[in-house]
Amino acid sequence: MAVPLPSDAEVNLQPPEPDEVGIIARGVMGAVAPPGGLTDLQKVLIKAIVHSMTGVIVEPDELEPIGPEAVAEGLRRRDIQFRTRIVQVMALAELVLVPLPDEVARRVERYAAALNVSESMLEVADRYAAGAMGLALVDFNRNGYTADWNPEHVQYLHATADVAAPWDVATHDETLAARWTSLADCASGSLGQGVYHFYRARGFTFPGLPGSAPPLLAQHDWVHVLADYGTTVESEIEVFGLIARANDDPHGFSLLAMVIGLFETGYIPAAAGLFEYDPGHLSKAGMACRLGDAMRRGARSASGSDLMAVDWFELADRPLEEVRQQLGIVPKDPEAIAAGSRGPWEPGGISPFQLNAGQALAETEGRRYDAYGADVS
Repeated sequence: MAVPLPSDAEVNLQPPEPDEVGIIARGVMGAVAPPGGLTDLQKVLIKAIVHSMTGVIVEPDELEPIGPEAVAEGLRRRDIQFRTRIVQVMALAELVLVPLPDEVARRVERYAAALNVSESMLEVADRYAAGAMGLALVDFNRNGYTADWNPEHVQYLHATADVAAPWDVATHDETLAARWTSLADCASGSLGQGVYHFYRARGFTFPGLPGSAPPLLAQHDWVHVLADYGTTVESEIEVFGLIARANDDPHGFSLLAMVIGLFETGYIPAAAGLFEYDPGHLSKAGMACRLGDAMRRGARSASGSDLMAVDWFELADRPLEEVRQQLGIVPKDPEAIAAGSRGPWEPGGISPFQLNAGQALAETEGRRYDAYGADVS
């Protein structure tokens, strides 16, 4: 039976105390454990996310899981947003399972029901568990971030060519390409100058030109620069972890679910008009810590807004640090840096392919190549 949501007089909006954190961790464990017990990846994910989001250290091996009624009762005074975030942690911890047992997918749904939460990505988990990967992609489009896409409401992309679907490319849009190219004129130290160097160093093609990324996907490139994340696959997971958690709309979580399907499990063969699957990256040492910190930074952002729907060109001429302060982008935790998190201008902040592409572009244009400090690890 679902535990009802609290009234305005009853709701607890304070950060969780250690006892409540323990209830959350034990509930997540109870929801997502496969028949053989939690996997190593699930354990480090739960520990890292709980620590990053609450400051409390939990040791899954030392805790006893609890059932849906117990966790829902323990969170009785929490509102729908808080409860939804807990269910999304459960969803994340189940979506890393390969294969995903049907009993786990069903169990997570029981926990969500007890918490009075409806989470669209649980339908995707059902498809994974059934081996229906094609239907899972349909559910992503129907229930995820782009479910309410309307081409009339995306002026922030500045595309003049027809972009009828979310991940459509605009490869013959001279006006859009000119806008991106003009970032070269932004002041030193500005967000726009950083994005311009970001593209040049990696040989990326500006939106509006043949071979470019969809304009919507290019929105996340600004976040790479804004939040100080490089462009390896591991950094992509960090960027979308931050974007997903920064968005007050719970549908934003599907963007993180998407990159997990691409870059950890391989459940998703291709997405966002450009990305192709390359599994196993979240399992790498230190990545759980890095993802947890990215989610913390997203949660701490001041705007609570959709960073994929910002008109970044309005902010392009402003100093990078000023934009970070405006949007509440807090620094990385030293633990995440120690775990390998790298910025776009550091060794380890660029892939060998991107470095070679940047060098090739510079040679084609007859200029000296500058990686602005970026190098392979």
